[in-house]
Amino acid sequence: MNATQDRPGTTGDAAGRHLPVLLQRCVDLLAPALAAPGSVLVDCTLGMGGHTEAVLEQVPTARVIGIDRDPQALALAGVRLARFGDRFTPVHAVYDEIGDVVDEHAGGSVQGVLMDLGVSSLQLDEADRGFAYAQDAPLDMRMDPTTGPTAADVLNTYDERDLARILREYGEERFAGKIARAVVRRRAERAWDRSGELVELLRATIPAATRKTGGHPAKRTFQALRIEVNGELEVLERAVPAAVEALAVDGRIVVESYHSLEDRIVKRVIARGTTSSAPPGLPVEPETHRPYLEALTRGAEEADAVELERNPRSASVRLRAARRLRPTPEHLLDPAGKAAGKTARKNQHHPQHDTAKEDRR
Repeated sequence: MNATQDRPGTTGDAAGRHLPVLLQRCVDLLAPALAAPGSVLVDCTLGMGGHTEAVLEQVPTARVIGIDRDPQALALAGVRLARFGDRFTPVHAVYDEIGDVVDEHAGGSVQGVLMDLGVSSLQLDEADRGFAYAQDAPLDMRMDPTTGPTAADVLNTYDERDLARILREYGEERFAGKIARAVVRRRAERAWDRSGELVELLRATIPAATRKTGGHPAKRTFQALRIEVNGELEVLERAVPAAVEALAVDGRIVVESYHSLEDRIVKRVIARGTTSSAPPGLPVEPETHRPYLEALTRGAEEADAVELERNPRSASVRLRAARRLRPTPEHLLDPAGKAAGKTARKNQHHPQHDTAKEDRR
């Protein structure tokens, strides 16, 4: 998540539009792992390249592989980072494919991984992408606009029960059922295609008395739709363990989350690695049960007053970091997890086409 300095919808250079969250803190956490010549950082959410630029400037021994699913972001970052030559490698992929990316571009392991989660400044500020409820636009919300169903597809094809579920689970929206019913009634008259129309419906549906707190009435619904369209939580569930497995010993992972659903997943993976897996009461902890990660932050770090003044979009950030102490013990590797970021994602389907998921409901 990044701030922008240009007017929304402009196509200025990436550096002028891009103010990364907790930039120096991220660099400081990653730099010790990147000190040796040839060290590699994977920036899993490249965006417009602000974090990567700072690492390449401040850590001359490092090179960076930048992953992004958004071709426009890759193009803008590529221009910004061209001066670093072959120290920067852009890759068009979803970041749960980190295992394949590392195998292809770094020989199987890396010294650093950075994830700056959520929607990027580019996506928020380009009016025609449909991410921002403050601007009327086509209901798209795809991070990779070249593939997959749109937010309009979700609103026009999901049944009322599924709409309520995603609003409740991904948006933590207390009026999920009421909104879902209103969406279905409205689409019986005409299909959804514009974000402004959705904002109008939400204003009319959510009781006025509840709008005095909690921000814009569309905030939670737009978050839920974005997460569903891009499969964000499913991707993150696969990506964080895969990122840990891509780290060499002494490698470091830094993750910036922007809502509790993301942070919960990150916290769980790090807690698993920093906690002994030995049964309680053993007189001696077996080597194979010792923690394989060391936490580098005390819980989740938040933006301080200086950061908030500099970058208002840092208000919700939660930063966690860890260092790999040793390989993950074999007994803790989920057989499916071993393939995470490699072949596992190739068989994934969007929820609206997943009949097996329908059968489980």
